[in-house]
Amino acid sequence: MKESETIVRALSSIPLFHGLETRQIRNIASRFSELKYNEGDVIVAQGKIGIGLFIIENGRVEVLKERVDGTKIMLEMLGANQFFGELSLLDEEPRTASVIAVEPTTCLAITRLDFLDVLREDVDIPILMMKELARRLRMALEVR
Repeated sequence: MKESETIVRALSSIPLFHGLETRQIRNIASRFSELKYNEGDVIVAQGKIGIGLFIIENGRVEVLKERVDGTKIMLEMLGANQFFGELSLLDEEPRTASVIAVEPTTCLAITRLDFLDVLREDVDIPILMMKELARRLRMALEVR
């Protein structure tokens, strides 16, 4: 498993983890493993169940959405220290877009199962995450 300040920094920037202590983020970071992809490899496929969170260590990926009519649109291009798949840590819903490597890419990944193990070990983590999710929901529901 690979743990580094890069993973800790990346996790700290993900809204889902706001409010966690550094030791808790380090614990999550210790569960990541490194995965390598070649240009053209599909990292996650739209419509398939997500397995976890990915942080791009190096390389670039494009996020593509296939419309009902079969056309594809590029939603965004992601590079080093950016992430995708954070919601699949919480649910088992299908991916809403595909992520494809556009050059050789290395990702750091944690599976939903490894993440759930961390939550079972430190019961404060899910409580803090629920507080952050509730705060964000309240902000989204505020009438402006």
